[in-house]
Amino acid sequence: MESSLVKDNPLLLPLNKEKTIYDGFITVQEQDLRLRIHLPPDCQLKKARLHCSWQLKHLLRGYEHIVKQRLQQSADLVSFMLELKTVVEVGLKSRPDCSSIPPPQYYSQLISEMETLGWDKLLSIDTEFRTLRLKAQDSSGRQHILTIKLKSKHPAEAPECSADLPVPLAITWTPQSTLEQLHNQFLLVLDSLTDFWDVLDEIDCKTWILEPEKPSRSDTMRRITIGNNVSIKVEVDPRHPKMLPECCLLGAEHVVTPLRNKLNANMHMWLSALSVGFVTPIVLKLRSLIRCVTTFAVANPSTRPVCMSGCERCPPAGRASALFLESVLTAASLSQ
Repeated sequence: MESSLVKDNPLLLPLNKEKTIYDGFITVQEQDLRLRIHLPPDCQLKKARLHCSWQLKHLLRGYEHIVKQRLQQSADLVSFMLELKTVVEVGLKSRPDCSSIPPPQYYSQLISEMETLGWDKLLSIDTEFRTLRLKAQDSSGRQHILTIKLKSKHPAEAPECSADLPVPLAITWTPQSTLEQLHNQFLLVLDSLTDFWDVLDEIDCKTWILEPEKPSRSDTMRRITIGNNVSIKVEVDPRHPKMLPECCLLGAEHVVTPLRNKLNANMHMWLSALSVGFVTPIVLKLRSLIRCVTTFAVANPSTRPVCMSGCERCPPAGRASALFLESVLTAASLSQ
């Protein structure tokens, strides 16, 4: 038995003459995992105690009952070790993120990079020190979260990054890159989307949004109420938020048709560089727009009012948005 045990586990050695204590490593899928085994004086496996490293303990999580069962049923230590390795292999396959345990340098590198970046930027980190959530703030004060999944060979391997953005998150990474540089790249991406979020925040603040019910920072669409049983679906381009957005009128055809005609007739007069308050009177050519037009849903007194152009509460110049469409269509429905 002893020769078979050494042959199958050359890194697991007895620590005493009685060979009741074994200490060392078991090798599974090219990984060396620390293990210590304490046998009773009569060497019965039923009363054996196992002491595992945190990596091995993590892999065996959820399989403890199987390990105890194998201790009860195995004829000798050799057969038990074979059973234990099988269980560990199953654990590795069910947890791909654990297939490669990082070396000690990984953790020292991670701590060093976090100290440079600033611990105040860290929202959370998982128990394996692989997945980090970093917070960031754009120029308008909005809070964002960058999720980073590090590889075991960090920084030699590029991490996986994700965030709630309306565009793909493109990150440049080299073996010399750091978390601070990654965070700075994320801030640049946020700055490039500031106008887009300003536009959507304005829409959310000043119109009655039907969809989505709980908009996220990655959503580019808004469905806006413009009257009884009539709405408009607006799709804002994240890269060109001040350009005329794609829109689709929703409602009964006899109601939607005149609104669509009005919109199509005036669409060429959209000026993305100007404010909503300045553009709307030009496009509509309606004297009534000098006043503030407010629409209500008769059946719902709690409906938020929609502030149109021509009043003091209109957004400042340079912040043209899809709210323009709301004012166009609402005013059109009120015009002759």
